[in-house]
Amino acid sequence: MDNLLTRMRNSKLLVWGIVGALVVGMLIPLLLLVPRRNQASPPDSPEAHQAVVTDVITSTDRASLIGSSATKGNPNAPIVLFKFSDFECPYCAVAAGHMKEFVGNHENDILYVYKHFPLTQIHPEAMPSAKAAWAAGQQEQFWLYHDGLFVNQNRLGEDLYVELAEAMGLDLEQFNRDRASAEAEAAIQQDLALAEQLRLQGTPSFIMNDLLIPGGAPPQLFEEIFTQINAAINNQSRSE
Repeated sequence: MDNLLTRMRNSKLLVWGIVGALVVGMLIPLLLLVPRRNQASPPDSPEAHQAVVTDVITSTDRASLIGSSATKGNPNAPIVLFKFSDFECPYCAVAAGHMKEFVGNHENDILYVYKHFPLTQIHPEAMPSAKAAWAAGQQEQFWLYHDGLFVNQNRLGEDLYVELAEAMGLDLEQFNRDRASAEAEAAIQQDLALAEQLRLQGTPSFIMNDLLIPGGAPPQLFEEIFTQINAAINNQSRSE
């Protein structure tokens, strides 16, 4: 990922032009609605925040960034889309629907990576639901469980976690053991540590390669950014 992201820096201004235009025109009201993880001040400007994100992403190898997170799409894709999300966040539920269609349309060209970002200060079920989803992932059912949690977001709680596990035919003993394990806690804390490094302020937060996408971004923004990044990659390949 490092070499690819370095080559793409020259196209960053073009992509940020698209982001900036949409933020001015339609995203500012949505940004005000995105749940905040804490009251810490974000970087002084979008450009400053982007610089932080670029530094973290480009200084960390791809395998370490992805870690043991659940993924969907092409594992060898040149474009990686990270979603930092909370199962109790209503905006994350909406974004999950958008991402299913977007990633499905580009499954050969994108690796989609789910990162846990539970907003425990405001969402009491954020951590238990994240651990339950992680446990389902240990039995290769993360994405189905992910969908079940978002569809039933108004029912988050112990009864739902067990109900979904049973409905999916999971080994319930293993499921309960895994979600209560130190490994589950460590995996989620690792995602939270990355979110802190990136100075993310709320959910959902997206990063496509090293480009930070504003919270509340509409589906068409993802398509525009994907088109620009993909074109930059293809142009670079032809020039080599």
